[in-house]
Amino acid sequence: MSLNDAATLVIGNGNYLTAPTGTDIPSDLLAPASPWDNVGHTSLEDIFSITSEGGEATVIGSLQNKSLRTKYSARTETMTFTLQQFDVAGLKLYYGANAPILPDGSVGVPVEPTPTVCAFLVVFVDGENHFAFYAPKAEIYRADDVSFGDTESLAGLPLGVKPMAHGANNWTYAITPLGSVAATGATAGTPGSFTPSGSVAPGDITDLTTVTASPATAWTTGQYVVLGDATEAHWDGDSWESGRKV
Repeated sequence: MSLNDAATLVIGNGNYLTAPTGTDIPSDLLAPASPWDNVGHTSLEDIFSITSEGGEATVIGSLQNKSLRTKYSARTETMTFTLQQFDVAGLKLYYGANAPILPDGSVGVPVEPTPTVCAFLVVFVDGENHFAFYAPKAEIYRADDVSFGDTESLAGLPLGVKPMAHGANNWTYAITPLGSVAATGATAGTPGSFTPSGSVAPGDITDLTTVTASPATAWTTGQYVVLGDATEAHWDGDSWESGRKV
C-alpha cells in the first residue's frame, strides 16, 4: 500500500440524516436531496463512534490438524452520536418511534418502546474531502442514559444506530473511501477496466462523457465495462452505448 495523503481525515463539520428504509445513498453527499432529512444539531465533542459485539473466534480442528481453520461468530455493530435537539423528532429518536404526543403537546415515554427504522447517513467534511457512512436500513434508539452535567455546555441525547441487512444485501452499511480518483479512461474487455488503476467507475452511462475509450475504434463483440450502478456499457466508435457490444 502506497502513501496517500488525500486519504487522511480531519473532521471539519458533518451532518447526520435519515430517510425511508431502502433510500439510495445520495449522488451529492454535500447536498442530499429529499427524502433525506437532517436530524439536527449534534455534539462537537462526542462526534461519532462504532462499537461491536460478537465476532468471537472458534478454532476448528481435525484429528490430523488441531488448528485446521477458524470460524467467527456473527458481529453486530452500533454507531453512536449525541443529538442536541430536544424537539419532537429528536425525542422520538431517543425514546422510541411509538412515543405518543400527548394532548398538551408533550412527548410521552412509551412503556414498550420501538426503535425508529430508517435509512441512515452520516457525512463528514474535511476541506474538499468528504467521507460517509451509509446504511440502507438501521434501527435508531437511545444508546445511554441522559445526564445534564453542567450549565455551560449543550445537553444531549445519546443515540445508537444499528445497521441491518436490507433485502438481498450481504452487507449492513457502506463506507465511502478517501483518496480515490475518478476514471478518465476505459479499456475494452470482458469485462474491461477503468484507468488509472484504482479509480472509481463512472456512476452511470451519463458519467461516461468525460471517459476516453481504448481502443478509440468500435469495440468488438461481447466487450463492455461495468458502471457504478452495475449496468454495462460499450464504445461503438462514436459514442458510449448501453450493454455489451453485439
